[in-house]
Amino acid sequence: MPAPSLKGLYALTDARLSGLSHVAAVKALLRGGIRIVQLRDKEMSSRRYYETACELKKLCDKYNALFIVNDRVDIAMAAGADGVHLGQDDMPLAYARKILGPEFILGVSTSSIEQAMAAQENGADYIGFGPIFRTTTKDAGRSIGLQPLKDVRAKLKLPIAAIGGINPDNAYSVLEAGADMLAVVSSVLTQGRVENLARNFVKKIACYK
Repeated sequence: MPAPSLKGLYALTDARLSGLSHVAAVKALLRGGIRIVQLRDKEMSSRRYYETACELKKLCDKYNALFIVNDRVDIAMAAGADGVHLGQDDMPLAYARKILGPEFILGVSTSSIEQAMAAQENGADYIGFGPIFRTTTKDAGRSIGLQPLKDVRAKLKLPIAAIGGINPDNAYSVLEAGADMLAVVSSVLTQGRVENLARNFVKKIACYK
């Protein structure tokens, strides 16, 4: 089976939104067809974060999906994750690359062309870019709209995961602007509907030409 690529829907976990454990939510996301999953939890203890990461890695392997850990380089390595996603205030990207080596997927959050180009120069495999639209999932700052995404796409060679307020209604406009991945949270993490929401969203973007 071919390795999953950095394309399509990229789901980030949020136990508060889904009302589910990370494991239960990811099971539903994977059954719905999503093949890139990021574990994100800012409040979980390190031990529980590691244990959860190990469980999710097994699940993602079963579905041939990529498993990314948010922030924690140490836990990503210990759990055998496929990659880690860093924010602008996390471990510097260049140091993370030295620790992790060339095979590990490294993503970094950016909100400007300057940050995106710095990520490319320092060894990122993809960037997160946004918030494209207004989002209430986290305090991500003011939305930047589609034009900056078009501008960064014109300059950047790396895959781009657009994030922020993305849903089935605006997905095509974000893909048209140059996104390779659509990073989603609230648009798929509704309690009792996760699998169906994921499946319908996957079908929606599969029709994009």
